[in-house]
Amino acid sequence: MKVVDGSYGEGGGQILRTTVAISCVTGEPVKIVNIRAKRPQPGLKRQHMTAIKAAATLCSAEVEGLELGSRTLTFRPGSIKGGNYRFDIGTAGSITLVLQTITPIMAYSPQPVRVTITGGTDVPWSPPIDYFRNVIEWHLKTMGYELSTELLRRGHYPRGGGMVRIHVPKPPRSLTPINRVRRDEVRIIKGISHCVRLPKHVAERQAKSAKATLIQGGVKAPIEIQLEYYEPRRDPHLGPGSGIVLWAEAGNTVIGADALGAKGKRAEVVGSEAAQKLLKELATGAALDRHMSDNILLYAALAEGESRIGGSELTMHAHTVIWLIRQLLGINVELSGGLGKPFTAAIKGAGIKA
Repeated sequence: MKVVDGSYGEGGGQILRTTVAISCVTGEPVKIVNIRAKRPQPGLKRQHMTAIKAAATLCSAEVEGLELGSRTLTFRPGSIKGGNYRFDIGTAGSITLVLQTITPIMAYSPQPVRVTITGGTDVPWSPPIDYFRNVIEWHLKTMGYELSTELLRRGHYPRGGGMVRIHVPKPPRSLTPINRVRRDEVRIIKGISHCVRLPKHVAERQAKSAKATLIQGGVKAPIEIQLEYYEPRRDPHLGPGSGIVLWAEAGNTVIGADALGAKGKRAEVVGSEAAQKLLKELATGAALDRHMSDNILLYAALAEGESRIGGSELTMHAHTVIWLIRQLLGINVELSGGLGKPFTAAIKGAGIKA
């Protein structure tokens, strides 16, 4: 049994999520110690427990140490299976971080899989659901992994109550490598600006500000930002919230950025913030934004053949994932570039097949 030190690198939940996903796919048991050692409140939180429970259910795993605050976890996977599942985080904990754990696992199911998760869809320190649906999904489809994510209800901090359903009708059971280093010319920028339990002008102002900032930043491509808002009496959400996700379609890639609303934060600031982030991503010329770089590494490591990727910034999350796939999959990753800077990576995939 391999032992993983949860205090390495970013020392947060990324190590836990990636390790459990790899364990399910490879069938190799793991033990994780010092879980989230570098966080203000170390150990498992409800969001992490839901991710582990979901992974364990999908691969019939035996788990020891699955309790709030636990800093050590032993995970013994069985066989991956399909079916229909429901999981409730119970708080506004991030749904997309649970998806980050189970989406690699579902790719290797022998049957179709449908999972419904309740929790937070647009919360701090995690990818918004619109980023998952419009950026992450696009990249996975280029690796032969077709999935669909349905947003049933949004959930913001602190009320949560969001609901997402992900469906994999035909799991690929293997992944194809990618070559995505430099981006092509941007053809169009799209986006979704939303607000719930708030006046519709919040979504409108976010979108208007984002568009103005992009144009001021030199964007020549068309800009199409969809508005999402609800009539106050018919709004099904539990609490107020807003946000905007932007993505640039550039032929060979999709590059995303986002910003969340908060109490006292003007809608114009939210829109401009997301646009400035996207402009910064585009300025590097890299094919992957900083968050997609974090997410794609595991899939490239599982794929059959060598992948080459270029990211706008080597984050501590990405650095940690590279360390993990070297440790747990024993594969070679040739890395060029330092932390906080643009990078390229050549990843010799482990060629995992179900």
